[in-house]
Amino acid sequence: MAKGVIFDIEEFALYDGPGIRKTVFFKGCPLRCIWCHNPEGMNFNKELMVSKSVCINCKRCTSVCVHKVCVACGMCVAVCPLRLRKVCGAVYYDAKDLAADLLKDSDFLEKNHGGITISGGEPLAQPKFLWELLERLKPVHTAVETSGYAPPEAFVRTVELADLVLFDIKHTDSIVHKEFTGVGNELILENLKYLCKEEKRFIARIPLIPGVNDTRDNMERTAGLLKDAKGLYRVEILPYHKTASAKYPMLGREYNPGFDENRKPDIHKDVFDNLNIRSLVL
Repeated sequence: MAKGVIFDIEEFALYDGPGIRKTVFFKGCPLRCIWCHNPEGMNFNKELMVSKSVCINCKRCTSVCVHKVCVACGMCVAVCPLRLRKVCGAVYYDAKDLAADLLKDSDFLEKNHGGITISGGEPLAQPKFLWELLERLKPVHTAVETSGYAPPEAFVRTVELADLVLFDIKHTDSIVHKEFTGVGNELILENLKYLCKEEKRFIARIPLIPGVNDTRDNMERTAGLLKDAKGLYRVEILPYHKTASAKYPMLGREYNPGFDENRKPDIHKDVFDNLNIRSLVL
């Protein structure tokens, strides 16, 4: 039985596929996107998150801590009077047990034309856990959100098992892609090419970052990759917003995005309209 680690489950999710959904966030990702909105999903190891901005400095956390360096043991979580602390990724789940928990509301999800979405992090970084979970969730509608950065054989298997794929496209130029995400895009484009040839329904998602990928040229190249896709339902354009910055201090990290986060990104939605590609700005 496959085991895996997650860091959150969102109830009543409305933007991760059709209908009302549950979204499960897998922990761990091979990319390091500088704009990541879920930094707690980057590392595979458990991490302590602390909402320091409203801390009353009561010192109860330090009074129970027995470690010189934080190991995310969770002892401080129980004594925080304002519940400002939590450990992300502390529990490894059996796919069977997690599926059973997720399916408790399956009737409600199906009545609302929804289902269960697997996001992250990067779900394909825990492939065996992902596949067993998808198999155990049937017949409930499932979606997988992925960067596409995975071995082709793992990607193909995931496409076979999921009902819907949410495929993130960061940049069409591999050099720029590596500069801002830490990896090149050759593997991603290979998997996208496969997806475009298949009948599997998918949504292309573009996190639009000012000064990074919001040029007309990049959007035209992106549209070119998608114009003949058989299963493409629509393109979702997600303009950057500042909520990401709040989580980094909670993890003891600095947020230095390297771009002007105060500038609104250029959208260029007409690029997709001109090719009769359905697109939506979220």
